[in-house]
Amino acid sequence: MQDAAKFWNKVAGKYAKSPIADMDSYTYTLERTRSYLSTSDHILEVGCGTGSTALLLAENVAKITASDISANMIEIGSEKARQQNISNVKFVEAGLFDSAIEPGGPYDAVLALNLLHLIEDVPAAILQINKMLKPGGVFISKTFCISGAKIPFKIRMMLMILPLMQLVGKAPFVNSLNAGEFEKTISGAGFKIIETGNYPVSNSSRYIVAKKL
Repeated sequence: MQDAAKFWNKVAGKYAKSPIADMDSYTYTLERTRSYLSTSDHILEVGCGTGSTALLLAENVAKITASDISANMIEIGSEKARQQNISNVKFVEAGLFDSAIEPGGPYDAVLALNLLHLIEDVPAAILQINKMLKPGGVFISKTFCISGAKIPFKIRMMLMILPLMQLVGKAPFVNSLNAGEFEKTISGAGFKIIETGNYPVSNSSRYIVAKKL
């Protein structure tokens, strides 16, 4: 399987042009996320992609550090910020464990939206996020999780063909996370979960908000 940064660099242009699959659910979780932020906050988004969410949240906070391992994603995000005349979003080419995103911390909030299921060592990732937060800071994630035995047919089919797609370089690493175990991991890493749910209810996108103890 190819290097993750190479994969996301290769698909960055297509990713940037792809429409959001479920705009209603995206808008709902965006508003839920806004409700936890303050205009004085400095927040970090890890795995920001082309920066669409960070740029939409820019007016709700003081500053955003938007990071991604893909240089091409960061370039697209930076250009979008220039075009939209948004100056309080700083785009950084860095992974979660890279020192490049540490100088701005500790942060008031860390966002990991559609990211953690793409990381091999999820417990280590959550502990790292905890270290980056101020006491009482908020961790917000939306993560692909499998909840119980009732897995939508579309998801089952995707999981079946995923290994082949990875073999030919058409898909990244994907971690099979169980929603219950994932939440236990977050709680065990020094967080108190204050909101959790699937949005939309029928799919496997688990939205979780947790506060650092």
